[in-house]
Amino acid sequence: MSMDLIFWRHAEAEDWTEGCDDMQRSLTPRGEKQAKRMASWLDRQLPDGTRIVCSPARRCEQTALALGRKYKLRSELSPDTTADALLAATGWPNGKSVVLVVGHQPSLGQAISLLLGLKQDSCPVRKGSLWWIRTRERDGDVQTVVVTVQAPELL
Repeated sequence: MSMDLIFWRHAEAEDWTEGCDDMQRSLTPRGEKQAKRMASWLDRQLPDGTRIVCSPARRCEQTALALGRKYKLRSELSPDTTADALLAATGWPNGKSVVLVVGHQPSLGQAISLLLGLKQDSCPVRKGSLWWIRTRERDGDVQTVVVTVQAPELL
């Protein structure tokens, strides 16, 4: 068993304001730049068969669109989801190959914390950043390692 999970937080979006529809918030111009920068890095790294699942929130879909690959919107990745629901939507731990998740805090950070066995409930994932995590079985032992953490500002 070997599975890669890539957690990509949506890029910078318009601020939430009283009465706005949270699901319709769009990326800011800066967010669009962040998404493009990360997408071009990802496009060079991702294997062909990568499965991409995305929150139905507009800011996530705009982030995923920057990559220019096929993706599926999954309601289980909405802003109010849990780490367990998010991981179930990826097929973890029995999934095959590589799954890219475009989603939100705090559920991305909670899922990362859970996978890595961290003491805190959630780890920080900055807007537009990604965490690439690999889980594999070696001689009956399951090992989970961080392959890379990338922020758009550093690319």
